[in-house]
Amino acid sequence: MTTGTATKPKRNLRTISMTINGVEYDGACEPRKLLVDFIREDLGLTGTHVGCEHGVCGACTIFMNGQTVRSCLMFAVQADGQQLVTVEGLAKEGKLHPMQEAFWEHHGLQCGFCTPGMLIGALDFLSTNASPTEDEIRVGISGNLCRCTGYHNIVKAIKAAAPVIAQRGTVF
Repeated sequence: MTTGTATKPKRNLRTISMTINGVEYDGACEPRKLLVDFIREDLGLTGTHVGCEHGVCGACTIFMNGQTVRSCLMFAVQADGQQLVTVEGLAKEGKLHPMQEAFWEHHGLQCGFCTPGMLIGALDFLSTNASPTEDEIRVGISGNLCRCTGYHNIVKAIKAAAPVIAQRGTVF
């Protein structure tokens, strides 16, 4: 009988660089590491949540180069050289973003798990529809799932934030 020892496979790390919320980050990761895991585990930006890991729930939604992406469906190496905005990047100089303020004022969250993706998704929606009806808001956020709120207060919050954001001229 022959015996042997198991060997650990060599790690095939890739060096990547990206700008997140205006800050340049450099790191190394395996090519198969998901972007959401790199953001949370390697960079310590834990505002982006991991939900379904299938791109269905929207909890991991971030902006990449101004477009929303599900960070659980991308590898970190795919974001090399890109500009990202996570929920942590919405507040500026200690002041909440108008969408965050509206969620606070209109009780648009309960457990808060869906909130980061819901905020990003709502901002993306408002970038194409600055003055939506409640029905349009419901359709616009339909890609983000919430198990707690029934969406009523989320819709109220987005409706309240829309004119403030439109007056700013930019979702950021």
